[in-house]
Amino acid sequence: MSGEKFQIDMCHGPLLGKIILFSLPLIFTQVFQLLFNAVDLMVVGRFVSSDAMASVGATMTLNSFMINAFSGLSVASNILVSRFYGGGDRKSLSLTVRTSMQLALYGGIAVMVIALLAARPLLILMQTPGSILDMSCLYVWICFCAIPCVMLYNFGAAILRAVGDTRRPLIFLIVAGVVNVGLNLFFILVCGMGVAGVAIATAISHGVSAWLILRTLVNTPGCFRLKLRGKGFAFPIFREMLWLGIPAMIQSACFPISNMIIQSAVNSFGAVAIAGNTAAQALEGFIYIGSYAFHHTAVSFVSQNYGGGKYKRIVRSLLYSYLSGTVFCITIGMAFLWWGRTLLAFFNPDPEAIEWGMLRLKVIGICYFLCSSMDAASGGLRGLGYSTLSTVNSLTGACAMRILWIWWIFPVFPTYFCVLVSYPISWFLVTTVSSGCLWFLCRRLLRTGAARRQVWTAVSGSRA
Repeated sequence: MSGEKFQIDMCHGPLLGKIILFSLPLIFTQVFQLLFNAVDLMVVGRFVSSDAMASVGATMTLNSFMINAFSGLSVASNILVSRFYGGGDRKSLSLTVRTSMQLALYGGIAVMVIALLAARPLLILMQTPGSILDMSCLYVWICFCAIPCVMLYNFGAAILRAVGDTRRPLIFLIVAGVVNVGLNLFFILVCGMGVAGVAIATAISHGVSAWLILRTLVNTPGCFRLKLRGKGFAFPIFREMLWLGIPAMIQSACFPISNMIIQSAVNSFGAVAIAGNTAAQALEGFIYIGSYAFHHTAVSFVSQNYGGGKYKRIVRSLLYSYLSGTVFCITIGMAFLWWGRTLLAFFNPDPEAIEWGMLRLKVIGICYFLCSSMDAASGGLRGLGYSTLSTVNSLTGACAMRILWIWWIFPVFPTYFCVLVSYPISWFLVTTVSSGCLWFLCRRLLRTGAARRQVWTAVSGSRA
């Protein structure tokens, strides 16, 4: 079956409707992902124990670090596939697809080995309470065995997004999520496996999503089909992926590092605070989906229009991404602030844990529109090829600032509020700087777009 009906032409026609059509599946993808993760936490919190829930929550930033550290390279796949697709370079596009999936497989295996070895020392470094350390280690060890599957899905979904297909990755995630929820209930309620059962269910669901994405790429006719036979690894494409992807990879790795340091500060308040913080993070994730969706929307629309020489559409795409993300985040953030206590109680009915969670929602939830603007600007810079600039802005304005805040400010004001306020301050700093850079680059691009287009065509032609 042809995949053309799932694709979106980003270079022609009205923009706003296509941006919404592109972003909605991304939003629902994250909604379902968070719902399935929330079910994990609710099942553990209600049918096992608060300590078991805390043991899963204490590993969230470590999981994010190990997976995102390498998945940043999938952004490079998105950028290159979008550019080659928009510019009509079908040969380079095919080589990029094959190279990307090989990198996902072999790189995922390497990351899995490193993650398994480093898990316990990192959890200890994060000051995970001794009462939940063993359960936390067991959970991440099992989950990390599925890292190659996570990588294959992420890279495959990035390829499909680059040609405007955000619907099939959503369908695959729903299927895998249903498998995850069913196995969670079976392993915990029937088999009595506790935290190990949740981890095994998660690992199996990752395998299902990876198989579905690979099956689609292999069987889809067209220029972005994954060919299992033929020309092998394309080193020129690989070098360009590294140039674009390593900054994104560094950023993806460093954000969880700063979050792990923040998590260590949260851990110092005890298991109840961890449980409340974890529940609030689960709700907070529903606000973040706007930032996530419109970041990737900006990457894909800017990259494809850049490859196609549609420079005015780049500016309009960015403006729509900014506006849409801001409206979404403000709306969801205020709704969660209003119904926060009721929603937090679904995760953990402990009144003390709910109070910890509500404080996080009050400080962070209402400011998430700043995160959306930051991510849209970052996506625009990456789509234009300025991945290093995006990373430098984010690392200095967010990661470094948060780390210094925990090292210097938190010891002076050792409160939970002091930990939380570091987030909106860092978002504001990065948004301001990145938006300024983007404004300057877009003005220059509109003035010299023809010359830049000729350079890109010559470079891509030499790679082919």
